[in-house]
Amino acid sequence: MKRLRSIVPPGLKYEHSADPEIFGITMDSRQAGPNCNLFVAIRGTQTDGHLFIEKAIANGSNVILCEKRPDLTENGVIYLEVENPSVVMGQMASAFYDDPSTKLRVIGVTGTNGKTTVTTLLHQLFTLLGERCGLLSTVSYHIADKVYPSTHTTPDSIRLHAMLAEMVEAGCSYCFMEISSHAIDQNRHAGLHLEGAVFTNISHDHLDYHGTFRNYLYTKKRLFDELPLEAFALVNRDDKNASVMVQNCKAPVYGFALKRMADFRARILEHDFSGMQLRLNDKDAWFKLVGAFNAYNLLAVFGTAFLCGKEEDDIITAMTQLVSVQGRFEYLRNSDNVTAIVDYAHTPDALENVLQTINGIRSKNEELICVVGCGGDRDKEKRPIMAEVAARLSDRVILTTDNPRFEEPDSILKEMEQGVPVQYSRKAITINDRENAIKTAIALARPGDIILIAGKGHETYQEIKGIRHPFDDRQVFIKYSNPRK
Repeated sequence: MKRLRSIVPPGLKYEHSADPEIFGITMDSRQAGPNCNLFVAIRGTQTDGHLFIEKAIANGSNVILCEKRPDLTENGVIYLEVENPSVVMGQMASAFYDDPSTKLRVIGVTGTNGKTTVTTLLHQLFTLLGERCGLLSTVSYHIADKVYPSTHTTPDSIRLHAMLAEMVEAGCSYCFMEISSHAIDQNRHAGLHLEGAVFTNISHDHLDYHGTFRNYLYTKKRLFDELPLEAFALVNRDDKNASVMVQNCKAPVYGFALKRMADFRARILEHDFSGMQLRLNDKDAWFKLVGAFNAYNLLAVFGTAFLCGKEEDDIITAMTQLVSVQGRFEYLRNSDNVTAIVDYAHTPDALENVLQTINGIRSKNEELICVVGCGGDRDKEKRPIMAEVAARLSDRVILTTDNPRFEEPDSILKEMEQGVPVQYSRKAITINDRENAIKTAIALARPGDIILIAGKGHETYQEIKGIRHPFDDRQVFIKYSNPRK
């Protein structure tokens, strides 16, 4: 509970004589009431919160934060009319919860691919190093020893600051969090004080939301533009857009790379499906993760830990114990010696990285079968590109559904089929039903063959017409082949 005046951001003109107590903040008029009496009206992509102001007041809200004051004359209601309510909401939420991000060392990770892996590995690493930590990721939210299901890659700013406050209360010293481009564009990170920000990479994704790649790039860039002087920026120097990302960054900038000169460098010495030998800043060690894309992830983790003041030898020793994130290059093998790799790869770049990693390890005496789909109501431009990548780098391809959402699966698959080059058309088939597609891949596989099941990874549902049906790629593989890990 706070007085309204105490959580109004500096610089925001407050002309009211009244200074009511604030018991809670919400954007949902259904949650508004005497115990959650500050209602925030935001113009969203789906609906306009201003349409629900009257309902929020009827439910008991007496403070309204909005962009445009409605024609209402209720007595005792205070309106805070601001240009950007989403920014002010984050600032007020931070103040309401006693600015928790200033009492933690918060590391934000952004990029097209690798956000979940980097944040989760950082959480594992710092826990091994004796720290109590929080984690906000696509897969789950962790507050010390408590684990909650994730609702968004980056939660809204009210829930974000509430969870950070819980982390402080639980004795956490660090929080590692994914910060998506949607979150940056919607100011979900408003009011957040970052110790450091990490850029993994950027490639084709989310153009359904951002419109152009330039918009997507410059949205992510905002995270680094806003870093304070006392923070640090850590970027993937092998990504051609890394210099753009930090060109206006006030914080010190550090880099990691496999191919270029950088502060943190690595070279892959040896790898198989169980892990890889890396030379990491002139020290050799075996890690339990596979592939060049994971070498970049490990470099990001190493660099972050070093910049947070951890000793190099302690970092590397603990990193050898890190294990792969659920649904990221997750490895299964059945009694017929058929290997399945379940991976979240849902962008052309991620799919190509995974397929190239598999091709770099396998003997070529076996077949690589790729089962892949694309989500509905999302970036349509990547659909034919995903199919082209799968056809080019696999021996057989099964195009199937992912999360069709409100789109017709057949229309998604037709757009994917257009990307299959003529010379590869004979090795590609289309099976609408994802379970049947995985079952077919198992039936086609001979002993020693490899099946990549791409696109859903950790997800345990398939979203169709607004309903989430239970579905787990791993369990489907188990169902039709009785595998053993």
